[in-house]
Amino acid sequence: VQLQASGGGLVQPGGSLRLSCAAAGFNFRLNTMGWYRQAPGKQREFVADITSGHSTNYADSVEGRFTISRDNVRRTVLLQMNDLKPEDTAVYFCKTVYRDRDYWGQGTQVTVSS
Repeated sequence: VQLQASGGGLVQPGGSLRLSCAAAGFNFRLNTMGWYRQAPGKQREFVADITSGHSTNYADSVEGRFTISRDNVRRTVLLQMNDLKPEDTAVYFCKTVYRDRDYWGQGTQVTVSS
């Protein structure tokens, strides 16, 4: 299982970024895919996930600002982040569970600052 996250960067408050996670090594269309984040000095936290049936869940802190989606042909999961705030600054990770084991991507840094 391989997960490769990309798309992070530096953005001003109120700006937007789109993260992408490319997946390989498992039957992507059958798996729930998730995004998590970890800010400096804090525990990793759930951001959003999307099931094989395209049902979505969001953390309260990002509801209405972030949108998760998936492309089963390209085997990617996307996180569109709008109206970014300084408190969204973190390393963002994609995750899946395969054969009862958690797999994480390498993370991509998102920094929201003026």
